[in-house]
Amino acid sequence: MAIRFVASLRQNPELVIFLTLALGFLLGRVRIGTFRLGNVVGTLLAGVVIGQVGIEINSIVKIVFFDLFLFATGYKVGPQFFQGLKRNALPQVLLTIVLCTTSLLATVTAAKLLHYDSGTAAGLLAGAFTESTVIGTATDAIGKLQIPDSEKQRLSNNIAVAYAVSYLVGTGLVVWFLSNLAPKLLRIDLKAECRKLEGETSTDSANESYKHSDSWEWDFRAYHLPERFANLRIDILEKSFLPERVFVERIRRDRNIITANPDTLLHEGDVIAVAARRRVLLREGLAFGVEVEDRELLSFPVTTADVVVTNRNVINQTLAQLAEQFGRGVVLEKIIRGAEEIPFSADTTMERGDLLRLVGAPPHIERVGKAVGYIERPSSQTDVVFVGFGIFLGGLIGLLSFKVGVVPLSLTASGGALIMGLVFGWLRSLQPTFGRIPEEALWVFDTVGLAVFIAIVGLNAGPHFITGLRATGPSLLFVGCLVALTPHVVTVLFGRYVLHLHPVILLGACAGAGTATAALRGIQDEAESKVPALGYTVPYAIGNILLTAWGPVIVMIMSSQGA
Repeated sequence: MAIRFVASLRQNPELVIFLTLALGFLLGRVRIGTFRLGNVVGTLLAGVVIGQVGIEINSIVKIVFFDLFLFATGYKVGPQFFQGLKRNALPQVLLTIVLCTTSLLATVTAAKLLHYDSGTAAGLLAGAFTESTVIGTATDAIGKLQIPDSEKQRLSNNIAVAYAVSYLVGTGLVVWFLSNLAPKLLRIDLKAECRKLEGETSTDSANESYKHSDSWEWDFRAYHLPERFANLRIDILEKSFLPERVFVERIRRDRNIITANPDTLLHEGDVIAVAARRRVLLREGLAFGVEVEDRELLSFPVTTADVVVTNRNVINQTLAQLAEQFGRGVVLEKIIRGAEEIPFSADTTMERGDLLRLVGAPPHIERVGKAVGYIERPSSQTDVVFVGFGIFLGGLIGLLSFKVGVVPLSLTASGGALIMGLVFGWLRSLQPTFGRIPEEALWVFDTVGLAVFIAIVGLNAGPHFITGLRATGPSLLFVGCLVALTPHVVTVLFGRYVLHLHPVILLGACAGAGTATAALRGIQDEAESKVPALGYTVPYAIGNILLTAWGPVIVMIMSSQGA
């Protein structure tokens, strides 16, 4: 029975991929304390176990899904990547270059001292920095080496072995270092520094009104206006409550309900619908007049929408400036930058690609959306023309190569897909009329695309995984810790004492430069604040590109010296 079952799997390898995904994602949920294996490692280990029975998967399947994953990665971080090339982001760019360069040097040095081959070295780099894309770009580079096919397969299998071992030790160590040891190294109280930084951006009541972003703090009440407000314009009435934000949404006048515009004149006897924070509406001595019950007046639609910042006239303006120009009638619930929610105050400056989650009446949302950028409207359709041409053009660019010594070096078709994803994501932020990829589709390209690639890597490496683990596993445990930790120690010291970055921003930037999202979560949990995310997005975008590029580079370095 078991023999027939295995034979069926060998004859239908597509079923094996789905079985590996299911078991891998299930295994990825396993927690040991605060540590979780994650989908990537879970899928790799599931693939290795199932692959023991010897199942061959066509490599073209692996390449297709890897290209989708890389294009999606570039598409997501494109706006932040090009933002990082601007002058005001130079310290974070330098920090990222230092960390990524140190990571390459540390890996190559360790690999040379312990006589690792190019596959093991690439897997060590990929695992220690949780950068799964290195597996793909290094595998592509190995495939171009002038060596026998059996040697190419051996080196590719060693990537999987080294990745699995170094990932397990590297992830937990980096999270612990950045969230616990690095603050001690910098001699700071992480929680106190976060409170201090929040205070520096919230030094007055105007900032305080932006600091709290929960839309549920807002309420609508109806008031019968006293005589003294007759012939007063609505915008003057609203500004009289500054720095608090107060809006008049609608007016009941002579049994009719009319929309309130900034230049509308108030009449004696008007009943107005007012929107403001609940603490403002409940304040003793509120000057609006007598509160009344008027359900019809207060019954108007309020919606939530995501507005993406693309207008060049808005970029680098503060929230306070935007609120003064366009903010009437809308509440800012959150800002998402580079897939991370960031804290904000009145002094927060806008960057291209920022997503603003707004709450307000539909006409107000439409007005702000047109002024700031564009509204991300719910849709399940992906611009497949955009995705297809993007990966195709990127692949053509990636095929261009040049020789360094005897080793051909190129971006590879997959690396080209990543670069074109960056460009297309940036172009999408400039001109949002084309190239839409819904968040759900991005999740499939990103998560499932990588998972299928890793599953096939594990399945193909399965029969040789145990042998490779016995040969290098013990040393990889120690070396993985060293390679993962050394670049972060160097970068923390460089960022603090050379670049003079604020320690909280520095820790977030180190997590981003090392593409260690788990470390950012650890820092935020330890700090009990989201402030470290302010330093994360630009380094994360640039770190993704540099670490991915190290795949072919480390193969070239190790192969050119006969490793």
